Amino acid sequence: MYFLQAQPGGSGFSMIFMGLMILVFWLFFIRPQAKKQKQQKTFTEGIQIGDRVVTIAGIHGKINRVNDDGTINLEVSPGSYLKIEKSSISMEMSNALNKPAVTTEKKA
Repeated sequence: MYFLQAQPGGSGFSMIFMGLMILVFWLFFIRPQAKKQKQQKTFTEGIQIGDRVVTIAGIHGKINRVNDDGTINLEVSPGSYLKIEKSSISMEMSNALNKPAVTTEKKA
């Protein structure tokens, strides 16, 4: 059976191909995810009293107190507070909430 025989020199090419596949996987999947996790960690460590934030569940509020146990007290309406984990704050939605509004009015 001729078609079952290995091609000479084919194993070197397959090793190079496998190495390239691993490199591409790392560049496009692992590296960006690690970068995003680092940004999220920096964001949650920089949370201060008075910051307006949005949780992953979509709850909007203002930080009233940062606790030592990794939680915060979030004021959702005057006099109403929720105790939530710092990790439940969405960096993307909070940044979008605090971004200055862009006006598209034309000057006359």
